[in-house]
Amino acid sequence: MKKLAVLLLVALVIPLIVSCNSDRPVVYVCNWGEYISDGLDDSMDVNREFEERTGIKVVYDNFTSNEDLYAKLKAGGTQYDIIIPSDYMVERLIAEGLVQKINFDNIPNYVNILDEYKNLPFDPNNEYSVPYNVGMVGLIYNTKEVEGVPDSWEILWDQKYSGKILNFKNPRDAFAIAQFALGLNINSTDTKDWDAAAIKLVEQKPLLQMFVMDEVFNKMETGEAILAPYYAGDYFTMAENNPDLAFVYPKEGTNRFVDSICIPANAKNKENAEKYINFLLESDVALANAEYIYYASPNKTVVENPDYLLYQDEITYPSQEVMANTQSFTHLPNELIEYMNRLWSDILMK
Repeated sequence: MKKLAVLLLVALVIPLIVSCNSDRPVVYVCNWGEYISDGLDDSMDVNREFEERTGIKVVYDNFTSNEDLYAKLKAGGTQYDIIIPSDYMVERLIAEGLVQKINFDNIPNYVNILDEYKNLPFDPNNEYSVPYNVGMVGLIYNTKEVEGVPDSWEILWDQKYSGKILNFKNPRDAFAIAQFALGLNINSTDTKDWDAAAIKLVEQKPLLQMFVMDEVFNKMETGEAILAPYYAGDYFTMAENNPDLAFVYPKEGTNRFVDSICIPANAKNKENAEKYINFLLESDVALANAEYIYYASPNKTVVENPDYLLYQDEITYPSQEVMANTQSFTHLPNELIEYMNRLWSDILMK
């Protein structure tokens, strides 16, 4: 009888708990992996802090590439309130009506964004996006296994390191590596340039261990791979676990990107989304993120903070000489995107 009474009590209580939880305001967030301060190493748990300050529950998900995020949004099977795509993808999402305008009356902390990150080409009127972080792609290498300091993307085609080389598992970044190596414009609209880059990637494929995104962390940290192009901020995370790793910006140039916060067109909790955006721009939150994930911050309260020592780091904040040798992705014409994707599928199948 006691067991029966307990079961009856549980049966009555659980629906009440579910009912209470269902009434709690929520915001659905989709972000890159390893791209927010999460409470480890005595850092701020940004999502938990938001919940405590606002009472709004954060349901958090990840994507591995801009193309992965685009596919999720295009399929329409999932509904997010916050997404954080890169510049060229923001431009595409705006063009296709997949994101909505932000009410900046609800984002008073937008005053913290540096002027150089406003009116950017992908959102010239500052209507659809708010800068989150800024980064560049470089070459990560194992100093114990790679001879000297590599200064060129061409090392990713060196037979000497066959089987120990990685490359991006998304077409835009992978093609960019080949395009830089060939001295081509990463935003070229000439299919011949994309053909040349595809041939270059096909030549590289026998030397590759694999194409990667988040898998790069384990591969480089364990020494299973020794050469990989990847995002500068993530290099620091890898180097913490493998001090033999080093980083360089190759002489041919590289991609510079701005990842920005957007609200999808089908978001159900826009007001909560705008609260989340404003929260991310708070000086203490932006600083916690900048210090934890090692990407350059577009937030003036961060870069002007004397305790923010990373501002002196030349990987996160490169010299003007390095910055002058960069290109940013732009949204390509749809027919060229389809052409690139066909080339990419052929590369993966070879």
